Amino acid sequence: MDSTIIMINLFGAVALLLFGLAQVKDGVSRAFGARLRTGLATGTRGSLRSFLSGLVATVALQSSTATALMTASFVERDLIKPRMAQIVLLGANVGTAITAWIVATGIEWLSPLLILVGIVLYRGRSSTSQGGGTALIGIGLMLLSLHLLGLATEPMRASPALAAFIGLLDGALPVAMIVSAALAFASSSSLAVVVLILSLASAGVVSAELVIVLVLGANLGGAIPPVVATLSGPVSARRVTLGNLAVRTLGCLIALPLAGYGAELIQLLPFGPAKLPVDAHLAFNLLLAALAWPFSRPLATLMARLVPDQAEPDSAPKYLDAQELSTPVVALASATREVLGVGDLIERMLIRVSEAFERNDASKLAEISALEERVDRLQQAVKVYLSKLGREGLSDENARRSIVVIDYAINLEHMGDIIEKGLLEQVAKKISLGLKFSEDGHQELRKLFDLTIDNLRVAQTIFVTRDFNLARQMMEVKVEVRRMEKQSAERHLERLRDGRADSLQTSSLHLDMLRDLKRLNAHIVSVAHPIMDENGLLIESRVRATTK
Repeated sequence: MDSTIIMINLFGAVALLLFGLAQVKDGVSRAFGARLRTGLATGTRGSLRSFLSGLVATVALQSSTATALMTASFVERDLIKPRMAQIVLLGANVGTAITAWIVATGIEWLSPLLILVGIVLYRGRSSTSQGGGTALIGIGLMLLSLHLLGLATEPMRASPALAAFIGLLDGALPVAMIVSAALAFASSSSLAVVVLILSLASAGVVSAELVIVLVLGANLGGAIPPVVATLSGPVSARRVTLGNLAVRTLGCLIALPLAGYGAELIQLLPFGPAKLPVDAHLAFNLLLAALAWPFSRPLATLMARLVPDQAEPDSAPKYLDAQELSTPVVALASATREVLGVGDLIERMLIRVSEAFERNDASKLAEISALEERVDRLQQAVKVYLSKLGREGLSDENARRSIVVIDYAINLEHMGDIIEKGLLEQVAKKISLGLKFSEDGHQELRKLFDLTIDNLRVAQTIFVTRDFNLARQMMEVKVEVRRMEKQSAERHLERLRDGRADSLQTSSLHLDMLRDLKRLNAHIVSVAHPIMDENGLLIESRVRATTK
């Protein structure tokens, strides 16, 4: 019964530590996420700045995994060079070690104060205050968990079962490293495992050599979660995380036979044997950074060879990063960029159909269906992404912007359907049957095609800039398109009455294409509706009021 209580206390303390780490990461992301990401992206122009950026970001986030994933996403977007990314992760590893060293300095007594101040800040109204409060609460919980870990491991001094288990690990150091690596991987935190080792070392039940080996295992296991997280990601991101894992694996394999000598050397330091785990953790990562730093360029080259470029699926979103959801402004900007890409796909579809119509070239229609499929997948990804953002709690302005982005994405998706199911089939029929429009009818449709493409380009600009004057002009264009469609239909009917053979053959095609081009423009013009509505210039009905 006593052993059961001890294990419950131990696992509960570890769970509290992991929860505290998560709170720190969440709080810092909410309060300073945009600044951290900007600093990490812009602070990598030199080797030293890259190293310090990774170190600072990890100390702030309390997670080298989070830093690794952010760095990988920046490499994917060409914001960070692969060589600099490897140096950033060396700094991230040192940042984790510094955090563990600070936690072990005996400041557990600050825990109640930090939690109290954190709760006061969390009750503030600003996101920065709430995020900072959450981070302080997390730090306080981490320190509290360290105290609880010490209490939980104290009875283990006299445990025969633990002594036997430790004895087995002492006789099989590679197995001990694997066990520690598995714990770090399972918890997604090398820091949590190092703190646990610190508690066991303080209880005096683990030899110095075994402490070194367990710390090596924690470092090895901590490099695996980013690799797993990027397995389905872009090639550039996988190279970064695999390179970091390769460096840590090589470092651990070199250090494992030297663990005994390392223990003797570190014990000569004036910090005391009780802090051996964190001292070893810091020393290993500093030495590893110093040795691996000069080889960052060859490492990046080697990873490029080991993980060759592959044809990435075009339908995969390029800018939707789940980590940005904690910073609504950044997430909305990324969703906007993604939707602009969808608009570019629609423009490409329109140009292909227009060229096929003009040149009677069916090959121009070959990629329309594939493009429409990409449009469907991307707009769906945007909707899902922003629905997750909505759960985080948005300001009124950000909520309105989120709706605007989703509405525009939906309108673009409808345009893709109209092009594929309407214009594509109509132009394909014209080509396959060898039909020829009258000269007037051809020019009318040609002009409406060109106007539709131009309107889409203007709509893309309005979507980004929210320019009121452009939006008002776009609303006027809607009237012009309606007038052009009506005039073209009337002229076509006149040609039919005149008995024009070419008009008779293409009558249904002409009217169907007019209808679909008009529908496309209606979806395009909708981008101006929110701007006009905000300025009180959009009426609910076009029906003129009548008086009785």
